[in-house]
Amino acid sequence: MKKTPALLSILFILPLLGWAAKRPNVIIVMADDMGWSDIGCYGSEIETPNLDRLSKNGLRFTQFYNTGRCCPTRASLLTGTYPHQAGIGHMMNDRNLPGYKGDLGKNVRTIAEVMKTADYSTYISGKWHVTPKVRPGDSQHNWPRQRGFDRFYGTIHGAGSFFDPNSLTRNNTLISPYADPEYKPKTFYYTDAINDHAAKFITEHKRDEPFFLYIAHTAPHWPMHALPEDMAKYKGRYDEGWEVMRKARYERLLKMGLIDKKWKLSPRDGMAWKDAPNKEWEIRLMETYAAMVDRLDQGLGNVIGALEKRKMLDDTLIMFIADNGGCAEGMGRRKGIQYKDKDPDQLKPMKATDLQMDMIPKRTREGVVMKQGTEVMTGGADTYHGYGLSWANASNTPFRQYKHWVHEGGISSPLVAHWPNGIDEKLNGKMDSQPAHLIDLMATCVDLGNATYPKKVDGRAIVPLQGVSIAPAFSGKKFKRENPIFWEHEGNRAIRIGKWKLVAKGARGAWELYDLEKDRTELNDLSEKHAGRAEEMAGLWEGWAVKALAKPWPWGPKKKGGK
Repeated sequence: MKKTPALLSILFILPLLGWAAKRPNVIIVMADDMGWSDIGCYGSEIETPNLDRLSKNGLRFTQFYNTGRCCPTRASLLTGTYPHQAGIGHMMNDRNLPGYKGDLGKNVRTIAEVMKTADYSTYISGKWHVTPKVRPGDSQHNWPRQRGFDRFYGTIHGAGSFFDPNSLTRNNTLISPYADPEYKPKTFYYTDAINDHAAKFITEHKRDEPFFLYIAHTAPHWPMHALPEDMAKYKGRYDEGWEVMRKARYERLLKMGLIDKKWKLSPRDGMAWKDAPNKEWEIRLMETYAAMVDRLDQGLGNVIGALEKRKMLDDTLIMFIADNGGCAEGMGRRKGIQYKDKDPDQLKPMKATDLQMDMIPKRTREGVVMKQGTEVMTGGADTYHGYGLSWANASNTPFRQYKHWVHEGGISSPLVAHWPNGIDEKLNGKMDSQPAHLIDLMATCVDLGNATYPKKVDGRAIVPLQGVSIAPAFSGKKFKRENPIFWEHEGNRAIRIGKWKLVAKGARGAWELYDLEKDRTELNDLSEKHAGRAEEMAGLWEGWAVKALAKPWPWGPKKKGGK
């Protein structure tokens, strides 16, 4: 048969249309300050049926990494670069060094800006935390709407009350949750609000083209705030303490095949449970923490439900991660009661229209003074605590260290990937042990979405992608990673090449070398036995640190004059 020009055109276009139709919606869900073993499908006793369902019908990655801290992780996820390259090597403070500006750079593009080149709609619900400009009248040049997102509901700042979050914003307008005409739940709880708005964005997505949705939770970051019905579910579950909890998780992890039996449980950090002076108070902290994770999962069920209602679930890649390991910070743990405002016996209500701009509010909306200290039972809106080192040690089972550090407990994250039409059905419920990092998520989205990652924007050079697509793992194949994976935070530093990891604590800390195939809990330092390898890897890290702007850094000895 003779092919006419019109027919040839159709034959050429049809394969392209067929391929384009396979481009998935992409949802990245991130928990905040959550340990590697804090969800059911990674060995936890906390009830997370929705994540467990995604895991059962998807793929778990056992060696996925974050940066060890909230702001750098968000910068890295958003840009596909190392955080220092994006200007956020630390927190939201300018240290007058190229890698430590504390504000998202113009030399990087956000994942939303890049996905828009492939005609994706782009939404974000939750925590932003990549700019210090959070107050009324501040520049909004680095707010989500100005960095590629079509719709935004959430907080610009990094932490705050779950009942009255600070810097709450819709699109470009700071709002009070108690004077919001668009969202009026019976009880405002930020985790619910984040999930509800994510579900709303899915429900109201009207275009034929796919969408990218970033759901950035603040749970279970301090303060330990939870709803009474969720806390009641965990009453009594932690009465035997953190050592029993760690041992039980370790055994479950072994049984599930998430860890190798060669990897010994790291030694307990912190005091023994029998020596804990205020057991009832400690138990309440962990019950509240578990309730926060539970509630996050409940709301994720609503997000999944919105996808199912629109028959989008099969065509949506959902990836669930955490921004760093469990947090050992002792927020509010001093003995006695500390009031955050004077005249604690007096009620001083706020107006419904007042904006909450304090990370630690002085009072609740009803006017009750905010309280901290070991004499205050946590959970309610008038309390403000972290769950502390010993529970964080259990959250990070079986690994060493915590948020801030780049040993495995600080940087290991769960990664649950679910995509019925994109992940080989034979891999459902299975695990992938290839090392992967946040820098890989942008590369994966560019790959699957057929997006264009630019070399220049407005004449300014853009930092090249640092990661690789993890999409090959969805069909049981290997990543095409050529470069090592690197870390730096507060002088804590690491490099991973294959099974080898070189890691150090602090700017002055000695390098330690571990064979992670045999010893992922980092108990057997091989830096003397394999001194040549350690020296070579240290040299590679130093070269990367300068190139990636991790150095010069603000850590180490102070200069003369105290500066």
